[in-house]
Amino acid sequence: MITIDFETYYSREYSLTRLTTEEYVRDPQFQVIGVAVKVNSDPAEWFSGDMQETAEWLAQFDWGNHFVLAHNAIFDAAILTWVFGQKPKAWLDTLSMARAMFGTTVGGSLAKLVEHFGLGAKGLEVHDARGLRREDFPTDQLTQYGEYCKNDVELTFKLYNEMSGFPTIEKRLIDITIRMFSEPLVELDVDKLESHLVEVQERKEKLFVEAGITKEVLNSSTKFAELLIANNVRPPMKISPATGKDTYAFAKSDAEFMALLEHPNEIVQALVAARVGAKSTLEETRTERFISIARRGHIGGALRRLPIPLKYYAAHTGRWGGSDKVNLQNLPSRGAEGGKLKRCLVAPRGHVIIDCDSSQIEARVLAWLAGQENVLNLFATKQDVYRHMAASIFSVYDVDKVTPEQRFIGKTTVLGAGYGMGGVKFQAQLSTMGKNLDIDMCKFIIKQYRAANPRIASWWNHLTLVLDFMLHNKPADIDAVGLMTLEPFTGISLPNGLMQSYPELTRHSNGDYTYQTRMGPNKIYGGKVAENLCQAVARCIIGEQMIQIEKRYRVVLTVHDAIACIVPEEQAHEARAYIEKCMRTPPAWAQGLPLDCESGMARNYGDC
Repeated sequence: MITIDFETYYSREYSLTRLTTEEYVRDPQFQVIGVAVKVNSDPAEWFSGDMQETAEWLAQFDWGNHFVLAHNAIFDAAILTWVFGQKPKAWLDTLSMARAMFGTTVGGSLAKLVEHFGLGAKGLEVHDARGLRREDFPTDQLTQYGEYCKNDVELTFKLYNEMSGFPTIEKRLIDITIRMFSEPLVELDVDKLESHLVEVQERKEKLFVEAGITKEVLNSSTKFAELLIANNVRPPMKISPATGKDTYAFAKSDAEFMALLEHPNEIVQALVAARVGAKSTLEETRTERFISIARRGHIGGALRRLPIPLKYYAAHTGRWGGSDKVNLQNLPSRGAEGGKLKRCLVAPRGHVIIDCDSSQIEARVLAWLAGQENVLNLFATKQDVYRHMAASIFSVYDVDKVTPEQRFIGKTTVLGAGYGMGGVKFQAQLSTMGKNLDIDMCKFIIKQYRAANPRIASWWNHLTLVLDFMLHNKPADIDAVGLMTLEPFTGISLPNGLMQSYPELTRHSNGDYTYQTRMGPNKIYGGKVAENLCQAVARCIIGEQMIQIEKRYRVVLTVHDAIACIVPEEQAHEARAYIEKCMRTPPAWAQGLPLDCESGMARNYGDC
């Protein structure tokens, strides 16, 4: 194993606090000041030279046959691969490992983590290096900087050893995630991107006019709320700190309001962007960013490649998230215009993209963990679960006679009501989809769901008791299949060897439970624990499938419960069959869980 750390030029204006990793490494100002390398347990070595000298020094190491360890490895991987053309056997990353093990309870910086484990102290010399290019360093300061860098490498190595129990399967997923960025295969179609940008900008101006966006409307919360309602969006509300009464949540600091910038309706995006003074809609900003990435040129000898920046274990449940200001987790895909940006992501010449999506995986995992056998049997026999739910709601005795409209309600119920949702929230969810049902009907649907799925409803209650056991550090069984247990002082054991935990769990006088997150206290209850566990288990399944697929074909992206690969055209049909087989096969620990998937195949991502 080789542990590595690069020290690079930065200034007040040119730094990773202002630029993405991709922008920073590919900027003309980029310069390696020095690099420290530690082979296995040998002492770390420091080297500082010009770029050619550094390349020659690095070439002495057998990267292709070594695991390479770094802290925030996506940065070092970009430099080692893009700048110096070296591709290691696999990447290890103490930042990713710590995120999975500790969440936000310790902090992700090397300084915080080594302090937590009592491994030593990280130096401060990096602060004195701001604005200094390599040729500007006095000899003694450059030597001192080298000692600082070697210390970072030694601390990273020690930190890795402290986390020696980290699951091997998750290390492999970290490597796959990093190489999506450092060794990208997806290409950007610049001509299509530029054409799309013009269309988006013209459409935005037209939408502003059609939506009646004037300064008067933007400044009036009442009139602005009326515009949102007219576009089937319920205006977000909050308690006014000044009056203590309900008021509209229309500020940049209101998360629910800012989330509307990613609403599938472009009129809503335009409204919100105009209200907060944004110059661009989300689609416009994304398109401009993709064009900028493409124009920056070669990565590893290939033109117009898109480094896929995914944050490993971004969510509480272990799912991946967007990073580096490129969030491919929520690219629009529906409607006449929805897939245009995705169609600008293309496979290299002679290759195709295969995108395979796990079908209803959360609903399947929920029924399995709760022991809802009738639903599991429907999935196992490939029956339409949504039709059966609709038949129950609307008293249709022949499921084949369920109408498309009724099936839609059944689908929304199956996918939305499984975690304890009430009638009011269900009504609000339907309204965002353009379906307006009265509250009594919504409450009736929820009642029907719970009556049809008593084991699921009972599981929510059990998980509320689990929170109390967790609070008092008592062990408990979690699910109907014996997959997970509550371990005192640690959390709920997941099948990947990691834990689902709720830091600083507190029970309040009104009976509510909260736990601490980076954003502050967050409410937790039985239905929400069920959601967390289903998503965490689904993510474990997707992770194992990804590793299995990666044995034959490069995984280039994962979005929620889907896996995308790039394969040679001549292997496309064989590859598609293999990928589908992988995603229909449950892990060894999930025997009895019926899985299914659907896939698409095309030269571009949008047509998959």
